[in-house]
Amino acid sequence: MTAADTDLDALFKRLHLANARRVWRDLVQRAERETWAYADFLTLLVSEEIAHRQQTRLGRLTRRAQFPFLKTIDDFNFTYQSSLRVHMLGSALSVDFVTEGRSLILAGKPGRGKTHLAIAIAYRAIQNGFDAFFTTAAALIDDLSAAFRAGELAQALPTYTHPAVLIVDEVGYLTYGTDAANMHFHVVNERHRRHRPMIFTTNKSLKAWGHVLHDEDLAQAIIDRVLERGRLLRLDGPSVRTLHVNLDDAMKEESDQQADLVRISGKSRSEFPEPTYGTSQIRACSSDQRCLIFGFCPSGRGFASALLSGGASRSPPLRLASPSSPPDLGQRTCTSKLSNMLGTPGAVDAKTAPTAPWKTAKPRFPQRPRTSAS
Repeated sequence: MTAADTDLDALFKRLHLANARRVWRDLVQRAERETWAYADFLTLLVSEEIAHRQQTRLGRLTRRAQFPFLKTIDDFNFTYQSSLRVHMLGSALSVDFVTEGRSLILAGKPGRGKTHLAIAIAYRAIQNGFDAFFTTAAALIDDLSAAFRAGELAQALPTYTHPAVLIVDEVGYLTYGTDAANMHFHVVNERHRRHRPMIFTTNKSLKAWGHVLHDEDLAQAIIDRVLERGRLLRLDGPSVRTLHVNLDDAMKEESDQQADLVRISGKSRSEFPEPTYGTSQIRACSSDQRCLIFGFCPSGRGFASALLSGGASRSPPLRLASPSSPPDLGQRTCTSKLSNMLGTPGAVDAKTAPTAPWKTAKPRFPQRPRTSAS
């Protein structure tokens, strides 16, 4: 490296020409090889520096805008919109949108692309040389409310009033505090006075903003200032997020028919319907089965079947399935559990059930006669 090269590097550094300092040697070799004129070499060197600065500035302003994601107008699919076309956004995508202080309210159901479109418009403003800032309505209200309680509202307002373009996303999605309208009005009034554009996205009608912000009068004043030099654009069509499941048809009132219900294993209804009171009969388990309807049989041998009769107004009687053999402890337990679940704990229809042998057996120990108290 010669002394001239060192001096040229120092000059580029003094002028803060970082990219020119990095590429000038390669450009000199190329100019000598292709016999460029001095003007051509200087033009290319300056153009490279300007392009690098624009790219650096674009990245810096995009990070400062705090977009949740980066989308451009070319990424937006207008085929799903019946009332909105790209030529209708001509003024919003030009420099006049910022210089004339115009504003937009993008309204529509969730998933229609409101936030995408707002970010694309703000990013175009950044490409045109302006700065932007993205926030949600809930974050704006919480930030300014905390600053107001701390006595620092004047210091917190410039974050939302100084950027050339402000996006306030999701107006009406969440529940706000009682001072929501006041905080919004501070921002909107200051930006309206300075002719600085605003972009709002909402899933509520403008009439509902008074209920959302807890103040009908301030909500009307906010909308009046935004739309004085702005427009209301409604986005319709299907939800872009759920195109693969056709959510809009599933959310209709008549969509809960049997043919539209979600099926499991290809079956449109349950293979084992729930038992209901009536003339249905519960059959006894075999010796190696378990109680599938009312739970596991403790004995492992089965349980007494019951014939359900009558409606919900009276308790159904319970009949023993095999009265000829005495029940063991597990079978009696299962029968008791079954009776409890039917609403008649320990109840057995004695009139209809045949007399079992164990009922006629004599007691092992004689019972002492009861004596009345004197």
